[in-house]
Amino acid sequence: MPVLDTYLFFTGQCAEAMRFYERTLGGRIEMVMTYGQSPEPQQCPAGAKDLVMHAAMKLGDRTLMASDVPPSMGPKPMAGFSLSLAYETTEEARRVFDALSQGGSVTMPMTKTFWAEIFGMLVDRFGTAWMVSGGARGA
Repeated sequence: MPVLDTYLFFTGQCAEAMRFYERTLGGRIEMVMTYGQSPEPQQCPAGAKDLVMHAAMKLGDRTLMASDVPPSMGPKPMAGFSLSLAYETTEEARRVFDALSQGGSVTMPMTKTFWAEIFGMLVDRFGTAWMVSGGARGA
């Protein structure tokens, strides 16, 4: 069976974002490689030597991967998706929601829904959209 994981693209904030996600979500960063550390550093895009070429963080049995877009490709805002997190308890969901929303913007405050005790949506300070739910309601 195939495995579907997420790959995010940042504009110079990848290392900071991944460290933040590791702390906030309780993940474990397994790899961070800059363009300058690549096996072929001579092919490093101009101005990208210290940017992240590839990062991977384990969260449960899933992997969140990310990199920085080389400056020559220009900024590309994240759009058209949202990462979804589900927690067994409302307390854990609220803690993560509050942490992710610091410096970002809440697009839907946490509220009761028909599928979860609480659910909310936000865009974090790195531009990543999140949906966070907690406490199952009659799955």
